[in-house]
Amino acid sequence: MKTKYITTAIPYTNAQPHIGHAMDYLLADVWFRYQKNQGHEVLFSAGLDEHGTKIAEKAKAENQTPQEFVDQLTPIFQDFLRQMNISHTQFVRTTDAEHMLRVQEVWRRLDAAGMIYKAKYEGWYCVGCEGFVTETEAKAMNYRCPNHAKLEKVEDENYFLKVSQFTEEIRRFSEQIVPEWRGKEIRELIKNGAQDVSISRSVEKLSWGVPVPGDETQVMYVWVDALSNYITVLDQGAKLEDWWKNLETRKVWPAEIEVLGKDILRFHAVIWPAILLGLGLELPEKLLVHGFVNLSGDKLSKSKGNAISPLDIIDEYGCDAFRYFFLRYVPTFDDGDYTPERFKNSYNSDLANTLGNLVSRSSNMITRFAGGKIAKSKDFVWDSTRFSQQMDELRFDLALEEIWKLVQHLNQYIDEQKPWELNKDSSKQAEVAAVMNYLATGLRQVGELLTPFLPDTAEKIKDIFGGASVGELSKVLFERKQ
Repeated sequence: MKTKYITTAIPYTNAQPHIGHAMDYLLADVWFRYQKNQGHEVLFSAGLDEHGTKIAEKAKAENQTPQEFVDQLTPIFQDFLRQMNISHTQFVRTTDAEHMLRVQEVWRRLDAAGMIYKAKYEGWYCVGCEGFVTETEAKAMNYRCPNHAKLEKVEDENYFLKVSQFTEEIRRFSEQIVPEWRGKEIRELIKNGAQDVSISRSVEKLSWGVPVPGDETQVMYVWVDALSNYITVLDQGAKLEDWWKNLETRKVWPAEIEVLGKDILRFHAVIWPAILLGLGLELPEKLLVHGFVNLSGDKLSKSKGNAISPLDIIDEYGCDAFRYFFLRYVPTFDDGDYTPERFKNSYNSDLANTLGNLVSRSSNMITRFAGGKIAKSKDFVWDSTRFSQQMDELRFDLALEEIWKLVQHLNQYIDEQKPWELNKDSSKQAEVAAVMNYLATGLRQVGELLTPFLPDTAEKIKDIFGGASVGELSKVLFERKQ
């Protein structure tokens, strides 16, 4: 059986991690854990994009070499992954010697396939996106990138990739983009045909990149370098020929899902499939595209002074609380809003009052009313069809909402059954035991369902209610915040 594989877009190491990076990792981590729970063999890649103009310019401003600059940020990103409890199995830096060697092999194979040619380029370029745009696109943008600054007019002699010969294949590939309307955006973009793209820069204008094989005057355009990470990260340590053979024999590649933000969709949906098709490799099965995290509807930005550090939130509330908010209240397929007040309210209402209180009073009642003994209830039935459907459709926010319906049901069940009243009547001890078993069985299910989303909390719940007797609740799962 083929190993399942999920990838995350690798962020530029030109600044510290932000909430937008967190969304890539969280969504991929949920899918990875869910698939592992189903018994599948799964790989999950993460990494860092360390080449390109933005990094070279930032390093110069800091009076550092580009390598020194990225080296100091790498451990910060790796700690960021640890703090969010991200369970990636692969990690790559685009400055890794092995990655660079493999990217050069990608270039050579594209060149041998007749996919690369050299020509003079004159057009518009966004330093922030590290991307070229056509005159038509630039005009539609009023010559200003919606996510960065003014476009720059550049002239250079570069190598080009023959993207245009794959217009129909790219159009078909756009049908695999989730949500569906993002695919429509790509079809609109290429309605007059996909355009060939510049895939190198002159070393006179940029020296910080992977050298083009056989041409010391050029370095690779950062997106060819960065996009290739999804395949270069596989079989790390393997010989070059063995690595390529495994790609061709579908041992792991193609990826089942690639997770990315909407601002880099055009690179993943146009340039990346053209590279893969030129190499004769399979395309990813699906692109999962998420939106932005905003602050009261305003885009988070360091230049606006409203950037939020994910690690500050985790320090105050804990990892699972962080995961909960951004997985439930930021729509998987769209933009979402963060404010400190909204986060605190959801924490107190959903985690402290609803889930935490359910776990606390259930464990206490089982200890008091049933001597701590629990068994599986034959009466407990919860239809997980809707949850499974949402997971399969990658609607993780809605899947988490389904779990909370179960949590709310169990809270309501306690209020309706009033076991503290039943326990006063010695003739109703069998009913009390049945209520306790129902609660324990329901909470086992909650723990199991929460595993991909809130792994630490899920483990605690399973430890408390997973055996023949209730486990110790050492402290409240989520302390209320004042």
